Amino acid sequence: MLKVEIYDEEHEKDLQYRVNNFLSGINENDIIDIKYAINAFLSNNGEQIYCYSAMIIYRIYK
Repeated sequence: MLKVEIYDEEHEKDLQYRVNNFLSGINENDIIDIKYAINAFLSNNGEQIYCYSAMIIYRIYK
């Protein structure tokens, strides 16, 4: 069975920590793919906001 784990953080180091923490708990041979994206936009008051996200696609066995 395939599953996904999705993380979304405002800081790249926070995303790195969460992804590494998840990956430490699964077998690396079960990782299918990791998708990474960065988005930037302006808030209502003109502040630049960054969004770092990752989706991990992995296999589990029942």
